[in-house]
Amino acid sequence: MCGRFFIAEEDPNEELQFLIELMNRRKAGDAPVKTCGEIFPTDTVPVVANSRRMERAVFPMRWGYKLKEGPVLINARSETAVEKPLFRDSMLQRRCLIPASNYFEWERHGKEKAKYAIRTAGCSIIYMAGIYRIRDGQPEFLILTREPASSIAFIHNRMPVLLPKPAHLQWLDPHKDPTEVLRAATLDIEYETA
Repeated sequence: MCGRFFIAEEDPNEELQFLIELMNRRKAGDAPVKTCGEIFPTDTVPVVANSRRMERAVFPMRWGYKLKEGPVLINARSETAVEKPLFRDSMLQRRCLIPASNYFEWERHGKEKAKYAIRTAGCSIIYMAGIYRIRDGQPEFLILTREPASSIAFIHNRMPVLLPKPAHLQWLDPHKDPTEVLRAATLDIEYETA
């Protein structure tokens, strides 16, 4: 699961700063775009997706699918998303990448919780696999989850799908089978107490 992630402001990653600059050139609508700090569900953040001309671009998107009734959905299981009516079209046609410095997960010990910052080994930026839809003229995205890497399974039973660079273009390509791209997505994970 992924309930929060982080975009570092201090000692910024050049690639992440470049993405933020690209996104700032676009009109974000009425919602303020959060480009650093801890990101919460319903925040609007920079997301990489295809433009109408099928070129990679950075767009401001709101985190979470707002349902007519009930809560905001923030995650979808990658293993079954293509089968679910709510996610199927997005899995096939509207995939995205959510850049971040790390994501957070909490390990529970009874009433106590330990917060961990999790990222890929040797990288200062992660790209989480996501899907999006347009609702009332505004794009909103979900983060796809999977079984956790063995090194962090003690923290939580799910984790976001973190895509390595070679899989980025494949993930955004609507002609590629999303389940095949996700199956090939394996990275070494490291963590620290936040």
